[in-house]
Amino acid sequence: MRSNRRLRLAAIPLAVVTSLVLAACTPQQQLGWLPTEPGTTNQVDRVIGLWVTSWIVLLGVGIITWGLIIWAAVVYRRRKGQTGLPVQLRYNMPIEILYTVVPLILVLGFFAFTARDQTAIEEPLADPDVTIEVYGKRWAWDFNYVNEDVYYQGIQAQKTADGQIDSSTLPTLYLPVGQKVEVQIESRDVLHSFWIVDFLYKKDMIPAKSNYWYFIPEKEGSYVGKCAELCGEYHALMLFNVEVVSQDEYDAYIESLRAAGFEGQVDETFNTNANLPGTTGSSEEE
Repeated sequence: MRSNRRLRLAAIPLAVVTSLVLAACTPQQQLGWLPTEPGTTNQVDRVIGLWVTSWIVLLGVGIITWGLIIWAAVVYRRRKGQTGLPVQLRYNMPIEILYTVVPLILVLGFFAFTARDQTAIEEPLADPDVTIEVYGKRWAWDFNYVNEDVYYQGIQAQKTADGQIDSSTLPTLYLPVGQKVEVQIESRDVLHSFWIVDFLYKKDMIPAKSNYWYFIPEKEGSYVGKCAELCGEYHALMLFNVEVVSQDEYDAYIESLRAAGFEGQVDETFNTNANLPGTTGSSEEE
């Protein structure tokens, strides 16, 4: 009876703290502090679900672990007048089975759900409406709008006199809302990584290897992009913007590039590593 009372006393503070934390969750906390909003693309909600569910499961494991620690500290504390050590046990089979089986189930579960969602995200979209070829280069971006046969060449981020990033100089990628987008991802020199932060996904940019990303932007707005792979001295300035706009605005932007003379495509002839396997450049043996 006394042990049950102590157990309840140990559990009350933990229950109170847990209730307060869950009741005070802000919308940002409910997203697991992810830098996005639900419905930004056709893939974002899937990533949010995996992320938040994982943290809920791990929080449950943490609460159980903390509860057991507190319970053991309270129930098995040294009483007044006690001396020496308590009875020492070599092992406890139920507990050992518990802390072997539970982590195994967690790892297999996380792996299975991650593999399921990654497979769905990586699935190509049939008949994409827009195909864009993105080249990463030290330390900026080139965008080929393949269907429209126009391009944009960017420069690395510039700083103002007070040391802030001049956002007006950043390369900008335009995407039409609600359209199926195929992005072909290339590198002109070293390893980069194409990351649109709010879209919750990134793809490696590997010299002489093409990667692909398929998605549907579902909310108009301005988003931040950056290189997510340390690529050299000015890696931190390898930034870009993304504008998700209506189809009319997208068409107008394409026509502005055409009117400015940016017709055609900037292809791999601008790559600095022209002797890599799989390129059209000369090999070292030649």
